[in-house]
Amino acid sequence: MMNNKFSIKDLTKKDLENKSVLVRVDFNVPIQENKVLDTTRIEASLPTIKYLLENNSKVILISHLGRPKGKKDLKYSLKPVYDFIKNNLNMNIIFLDDCIGENVELEIKKQSYPSLILLENVRFYPEEEKNDRNFSEKLSKLADIFVNDAFGTAHRSHSSTVGVAEFLPTYCGFLMEKEINFLSKALNPEKPFVAIIGGAKVSSKIGVLKNLINKTDTLIIGGAMTYTFLKALGKNVGNSFVENDYLVTAREIIELAQKNNCNLFLAKDHVVAESIDSENTTIVDDIPNNLSAFDIGNKSIDEIIKILSNAKTIVWNGPLGVFEKPQFENGTKKVALFLSTLKEKGVTTIVGGGDSVAAIEKFNLTDKFSHVSTGGGASLEFLEGIELPGIKVIKDK
Repeated sequence: MMNNKFSIKDLTKKDLENKSVLVRVDFNVPIQENKVLDTTRIEASLPTIKYLLENNSKVILISHLGRPKGKKDLKYSLKPVYDFIKNNLNMNIIFLDDCIGENVELEIKKQSYPSLILLENVRFYPEEEKNDRNFSEKLSKLADIFVNDAFGTAHRSHSSTVGVAEFLPTYCGFLMEKEINFLSKALNPEKPFVAIIGGAKVSSKIGVLKNLINKTDTLIIGGAMTYTFLKALGKNVGNSFVENDYLVTAREIIELAQKNNCNLFLAKDHVVAESIDSENTTIVDDIPNNLSAFDIGNKSIDEIIKILSNAKTIVWNGPLGVFEKPQFENGTKKVALFLSTLKEKGVTTIVGGGDSVAAIEKFNLTDKFSHVSTGGGASLEFLEGIELPGIKVIKDK
């Protein structure tokens, strides 16, 4: 699935000049006491915004924030995002307290070219998540062109990601284009290709595991889901978290890997403790009945680093242990530090998924990877080989 979608780069200056452009951004950012705590997603959308402004467009930003359940709830207002852009990015921007209707249309018409406008949370309307056609049409009345730059919501069939494309010529922004390009490399990778899939639950990763088995040379399984796999192999996992309903699925995935000549790596040693809050930890090969595993041990870390040192393409989705706790961060940290050295050696390193992104941010390594995806659920579905609705509606060249 290489990117052959129409992007804003395919538009000429004449196509954009004195045009109103509705841009779906992903400004679903953490906010506390009216302050934006993490500005990564806002900054990721700036290349698209600046390009459109430079081409004399009226740029109308639309986003959701949180889950207001289709009601106007000011706890989920995008006003703090507007304040951040205005005060920190030195940009002239206006904020409208709605996203559809005559007043909004009039306010947008009043603005000169170029100008930047942020609309209020689109999820204040229940019609947004229902992809209501009438609502989509109302959104389309605000602009001449639609640009989707919100990869993080590309797996949602909502009005502002999919519905509006029925009424307006649709293009992807630079962030969306970058996401498609890099994640496509994982679906058509330069070999050897290694994937690290971590996290707590097998149940949420079945699709991606099955799809990657057909493509990877080695699939490293990490995090708590390791113990569902080890139990499926008849190993003792003590009190470690296990999804007993998925033992059969885990066995199927193990058999599928053998059939496809995919090396499936599972931890050989484990950092164990009585509970997640316990400071008293030990490293063991065999997990005692009264203890639980919360991280991988040094033997496993060394073996993973050996596997990664031969790879040409690496995808990492999900941590290898409970990295939020200092006593269980070692596996995730050491693997992240090693991965961070590979980009300059010409290896494609792609990180996707909220928790692995949070981990590399914690260890200050964000700029040391080829690509850090802004989409958690969206990047997982993309790696499953699913065509995301928000990408599907952008026409192919």
